[in-house]
Amino acid sequence: MALPRPWRGDHLPLVGILILVAVVISLLFYALLWKAGNLADLPNLRIGFYNFCLWNEDAGSLQCHQFPELEALGVPRVGLALARLGVYGALVLTLFAPLSLLLAWSKGDDGEWQLATGFLALSSVLLASGLSLFLSYVWKWVRLSLLGPGFLALGLAQALLVLLSVATVVFPPRTKDKRKLESCYSYAKA
Repeated sequence: MALPRPWRGDHLPLVGILILVAVVISLLFYALLWKAGNLADLPNLRIGFYNFCLWNEDAGSLQCHQFPELEALGVPRVGLALARLGVYGALVLTLFAPLSLLLAWSKGDDGEWQLATGFLALSSVLLASGLSLFLSYVWKWVRLSLLGPGFLALGLAQALLVLLSVATVVFPPRTKDKRKLESCYSYAKA
């Protein structure tokens, strides 16, 4: 009589998903906290979610602009707030995904798995909308060639969030009923 093994191949999708979630969280922390949300960080240009510094020819240095000046330059206060909410909200929602995934997998609960899938999908939507909204406001000063590692990290995190959303739909956890049925089948087979 064969005893069921505690670690089987059915855990591999969960491990892969959790590794990807950890990579996404690391990329978001890198771009939004370590790089302070700066998408372009050059000696003559620093543009990010909290920094807006342009080169001033007269002073020969970077001149950072705050909100009355930003609105005159065409960057609306509400638009920038929504962009910040999108990208930083994506980080917060992604932080909730690993625990939801682990609980859903251990209990075999489809509802909790769908909640984790929802966290990842909503994170993807928030990150994409916040990043595109921000870029639409600053595109006259920033070109694709000027964007730095912070932007690259956010773009990679976005791609991985889409991949994670698909993976959580394709590899749902087995429910308790399916596990019991497979366990009974393996005992009967032995």
